[in-house]
Amino acid sequence: MIPFNRPTVTGNEIKYLSTAIASSKISGDGEFSQRCHDWFERQLACDKALLTPNCTQALEMAAILLDVQAGDEIIMPSYTFVSTANAFTLRGAKIVFVDVRKDTMNIDERLIESAISPKTKAIVVVHYAGVSCAMDEIMSIAERNKLFVVEDAAQAMMSCYKGRPLGSIGHMGAYSFHETKNYTSGGEGGLLILNDPQFIERAEIIREKGTNRNQFFRGMVAKYSWVDIGSSYLPSELQAAYLWAQLESADEINQRRLQVWQRYYQALKEFSNKGLIVLPEIPIDCQHNAHMFYIKVANTSLRFELIQFLADGGICAVFHYIPLHSSVAGKRLGVFHGEDMNTTIESERLLRLPMFFNITDVEVDMVISKIREFFIVKAVECN
Repeated sequence: MIPFNRPTVTGNEIKYLSTAIASSKISGDGEFSQRCHDWFERQLACDKALLTPNCTQALEMAAILLDVQAGDEIIMPSYTFVSTANAFTLRGAKIVFVDVRKDTMNIDERLIESAISPKTKAIVVVHYAGVSCAMDEIMSIAERNKLFVVEDAAQAMMSCYKGRPLGSIGHMGAYSFHETKNYTSGGEGGLLILNDPQFIERAEIIREKGTNRNQFFRGMVAKYSWVDIGSSYLPSELQAAYLWAQLESADEINQRRLQVWQRYYQALKEFSNKGLIVLPEIPIDCQHNAHMFYIKVANTSLRFELIQFLADGGICAVFHYIPLHSSVAGKRLGVFHGEDMNTTIESERLLRLPMFFNITDVEVDMVISKIREFFIVKAVECN
């Protein structure tokens, strides 16, 4: 069976886990955490990088840092994971969903400004599949309307927009190191980066359960105490050690995934040219990280048939998000602004193919071969 995903393994994970255990410092912010923080601050050119146990908690920290209150409105796409919305609804905010672009499945920047009201606090963009939103336009809208921008870059580590790392363009960015992501910290993991120094001091306090513990360790206060709201947002040192093994091979992982992505793209162009599928589009200003490879088929029924056909051939392919505005909680906690022209219909056509660092060329070719076989069978059925 070719799975949809296999977590990335580079070879040094066990070695670094053993080193961390031997250090007797496994509760977080030890040597491996510092290595990761330094790497991210160099790679992302941000003011501060803070590892978190997962991306959900990085987004929750962002909501607290923006002082989101009951009654505030947060603009975001509906086509995203529930954590994007939950982080802000936990603070009492109302979610205002905006339609996505058909080409990238990212929030349609042309529709954002009309969704802004006096209650709007922030725009949360999601870089779907590691492909950038139109950040110049979005940042201009935010600046004109004095709004914050949070980048949900969960899928976007090593992706860029006009040469700038995704997550480093808005006021802050959140990343995921879940086992399905390009880089993992042992199954779960996250990162919050701050691109505005005004947030750094409070972020460290929030991350340390609302205490000034970091200031104590730096000798800035004689003892630490509870000074603000917060929670336990530190990952264990074991997570950081696992992640460090991946960051050492970040370029190798990125290049291999791009090779796989390109192999799929070139082989499946014949079906795109015949109008049987739609392939991903990468805008000219975007450098993506091959987080996923998806195709779009004609409709939900055909997608179900293809999923089943691939499964019968030992291949796991999966669809993705159910739009949040159509969910029980989404209807209660948010509202869709304008007309849903693309979000639902495009999400119902989308199918993700197996994509992971250690996938072999033989496995990729098997997936391609089965897709080719499927459309040959469908062509015979139609004649």
